[in-house]
Amino acid sequence: MRIRFPILFLFVMSRTLGHSAELSALSQAIDPDWIAQALATTGKASIRKRKLPAEQVVWLVIALALYRHQSIPEVVAHLDLVLPDEVNADIAKSALTQARQRLGQAPLAQLFAMSASCWDERHQSGRAWRGLCRYAVDGSTLRTSDSPENRAHFGAQAYASGVVASYPQLRLLTLTALATHLVRDAVFGAYGTNEMLYAKSLLDRVPDHSLTVFDKGFFSASLLLQLQTKGHERHWLIPAKANSTWERLDPHPTDYRVRMKVSPQARQAEPDLPAFWEVRAIETTTSHGKKRILLTSLMDRQTYPASEIVHQYEERWRIETSYRELKQELLGSELTLRSGTPETVYQEVWGALLAYNLVRLEMAEVATEAQVEPTRLSFITALHYLRHEWGWMAIEAPGKIPAHLTRLRNRLADLLLTEKRGRSCPRVVKKLPARYPIRAVSKPK
Repeated sequence: MRIRFPILFLFVMSRTLGHSAELSALSQAIDPDWIAQALATTGKASIRKRKLPAEQVVWLVIALALYRHQSIPEVVAHLDLVLPDEVNADIAKSALTQARQRLGQAPLAQLFAMSASCWDERHQSGRAWRGLCRYAVDGSTLRTSDSPENRAHFGAQAYASGVVASYPQLRLLTLTALATHLVRDAVFGAYGTNEMLYAKSLLDRVPDHSLTVFDKGFFSASLLLQLQTKGHERHWLIPAKANSTWERLDPHPTDYRVRMKVSPQARQAEPDLPAFWEVRAIETTTSHGKKRILLTSLMDRQTYPASEIVHQYEERWRIETSYRELKQELLGSELTLRSGTPETVYQEVWGALLAYNLVRLEMAEVATEAQVEPTRLSFITALHYLRHEWGWMAIEAPGKIPAHLTRLRNRLADLLLTEKRGRSCPRVVKKLPARYPIRAVSKPK
């Protein structure tokens, strides 16, 4: 059986696993264990002979994110995902829905976990800072379709006035590599669950020899000590809150150690927490003259200079960029997911994360060949090129695919973003435009 759509994805997988890149040997060189293992482990492998077996449904879910503005039947037809049937070549729309429901979300979650860790480790090589891989953790939200099942499972935002949001929402947190924007891990679920709880579930999957950058909303002794103590050389960096208090332990004016008290509430919830903990504080001034204090577990001043640590925090905005790429560019600003049940919502989000990593992976490969940083390439232009080439690969003869791959690589390498000058004005909220034109009426004399 030949899977026609994911040929570039399989080609990338073969190179990731160290196999030959020659397309003529692709069927022999590609290790199908990732998908087969995910399906077998979760008990979702197809036993009956179907027009749309489980392997094809996996690619369908990924394609639904890549071709966001097309319906499910259109995506299936466009990418020729249905296996040939001499008796009846058509497939009912209800069969596509049933195929997704049979697959569930577990195989996609396992496939994402296997691929994300493998791809991230491959492209961390040569991009570490002082021996540490750099990551960021932050959260975002996505709307789900307004079905009773989704509203009961995910919940929705409730305002102080008592009004509840029109659509159910899910909360999403990611562990994103700052060097490549590849999503190393993700966790998502009910909107009402606190981000801190989601963040704690991500910490066990943070690699050793790493620096994880947080926003100040994640400042917690429980969270940061868990990251620091359960692993080897797992460091963190976070801005201090305005009401943070501590005891200074040395006289250096801008780079000093401090001792902070762990709150009684935190120690009551987790008795293993110490009464006090020591961290390093670095005072800095932003480009707009605002004072900022950064707290970190990087205690060695010589090994980790303060100026470089400040620069690492300034790179935290890259995770915000990755959310924009995922939600606005990949999903085409269609922030309401199409799935009507919680199980298929989870499946759809895992498919979107796989699709996002697939684009970012190809950009990282091109950047390595062009000897530039992956963040220098335009995501949206790369996405357009990839969609175009994948569409051709789905209908072209196999012998023409190498030419498509070569042209794709050459075009992407030429699409470097120009260096932007620094922001000269502070970031402000713009006034919304008036719905109706304002007309001045003078008083009659």
